[in-house]
Amino acid sequence: MNLFTETNLSPDILKAIGELGYESPTEIQKQTIPFILSDIRDLIALAQTGTGKTAAFSLPILDMIDDTSRKIQLLVLCPTRELCLQIAKDIKNYSKYMQNIKTTAVYGGSSIMEQIRSLKDKPQIIVGTPGRVIDLINRKALDFSAIHWLVLDEADEMLSMGFKDELETILSETPETKQTFLFSATMSKEVERISKNYLTKPHRISVGSINEVKKNIKHEYYVAGYRQKKEALKRLIDSNPNQYSIIFCRTRMETQEVADFLMQNGYAADALHGDLSQAQRDTVMKKFRLKNIDILVATDVAARGLDVNSLTHVIHYSLPDDPEVFVHRSGRTGRAGKDGISMALIKPEESRKLKQIKSVTKIEIIEGKVPTGDAVIKAQVGGVFESLFAEHEDYFDFDDALIPDLSEFTKEELVHRLLQVQLKDLAVYYKDRHDLLEQKLSSRDDDGSRRDRRDRDRDRGRDRDRDRGERSGKPRRRNENMVRFFFNLGKKDQLKKLDVLEIINKATSGKGKKRAEIGDIEILEKFSFFEVEKTFKDNVLSNIPSMKFKGKDMRAEVAN
Repeated sequence: MNLFTETNLSPDILKAIGELGYESPTEIQKQTIPFILSDIRDLIALAQTGTGKTAAFSLPILDMIDDTSRKIQLLVLCPTRELCLQIAKDIKNYSKYMQNIKTTAVYGGSSIMEQIRSLKDKPQIIVGTPGRVIDLINRKALDFSAIHWLVLDEADEMLSMGFKDELETILSETPETKQTFLFSATMSKEVERISKNYLTKPHRISVGSINEVKKNIKHEYYVAGYRQKKEALKRLIDSNPNQYSIIFCRTRMETQEVADFLMQNGYAADALHGDLSQAQRDTVMKKFRLKNIDILVATDVAARGLDVNSLTHVIHYSLPDDPEVFVHRSGRTGRAGKDGISMALIKPEESRKLKQIKSVTKIEIIEGKVPTGDAVIKAQVGGVFESLFAEHEDYFDFDDALIPDLSEFTKEELVHRLLQVQLKDLAVYYKDRHDLLEQKLSSRDDDGSRRDRRDRDRDRGRDRDRDRGERSGKPRRRNENMVRFFFNLGKKDQLKKLDVLEIINKATSGKGKKRAEIGDIEILEKFSFFEVEKTFKDNVLSNIPSMKFKGKDMRAEVAN
């Protein structure tokens, strides 16, 4: 199957996707569409983000759906509001000429009453996030007794975000006769367990591997100490003009801090993280999609569902703990057949973590040198000409008579003057700014070596404190709505973040229908720390001591 026209899809579907520019199916579509059209078995499909999974499952289902029935026949579960809206939009586009097919998206952060009213149209397709679907089930607004197909999209992400209990509750509300399709980028232990418990002898399709993202993406890394990191980031951005990029950070606080730094320095940038209201998130993402801003600073979870195919760069301001997250981040550039660049900015002590990422992913990540001021200006000159010679439309008309007589200038003189005007501010900023290391060396006092050693040790201490959410021995500023807990288990007990999420969710599940907001989780060798919304403080303190982890007693107390 090299063309969609070679499938058995209906003319209405082929017409709709043809108008969208779909000609040749992706590999996951080549394997999945014929299977769903002809087989009644469950399915596990492993494929990276951006490979066309939505069309892979929705096109064959749309071909088979009963448009005369007003009962829900397809349920698609996904981890985030943004992905939910994107999938629903895609399905509506694919079913454009199927007039009797209705699709409704249900998700948190929006009026539940409006969504209940939309369900009165009796859609055959529901796309939803687990939490909101549970809310609607509890309100008797959703009935899944007649569904034929259940899709778990990005199952690994849903589980890593703590939706295990919700998934199991929803699955228990669906008929055993349904056909279940599990789509995931990775096959974690939790995904494997869900598949064993709720899928029946599933067929497996695996497309590509963790290494596939290397094909058209160049990977680079740059070393800079904590105090030099923002300056190094600025230089990387300035030495790659005309970029359209996402900068990934580990925490919400770091994300906002980096975005503020960039905006204060005149960049068209903004932040996307969990502390933003839904209206703020929508505004930021709209600006980014419209390219009103060209740099988005985001956490991994906040960026899920952001469907942008024209990113030129991905910048890892902080390395993730999971090598596969590094691959997922990087894979956001280099889409639609274009080349992309992934740049990691690492602290000297993170070399071991980078080595682990390289070892697991088999990606060649080349070390680069943070550009000098002269190198930045040279790159900017090239960027001016790149913009000048790129194809673009005329935005306004003007009388050629307005152009003054330029005959006294040579071509070189004219270009020189124009560049001086265009790049004046950057040239002034970078004047005499050489290598970052040289700048540090030149700042030494008479007792230079001792001072440098002291600064380096202090930097390392600050970096460790920053990683642990502290500065100079004092607690870092925290969200006033969160409580930080000490937890008596750690890495030696084989404790992972996913385990902590599951423990917290179980300990707080009894407080009405509201889910506890979970903040930072830090797992150390013999103990751990985690943050939970204040209103769930008593639940954590009273319930965790009665629970066990791998046969071990658990204890949580408010951290000093």
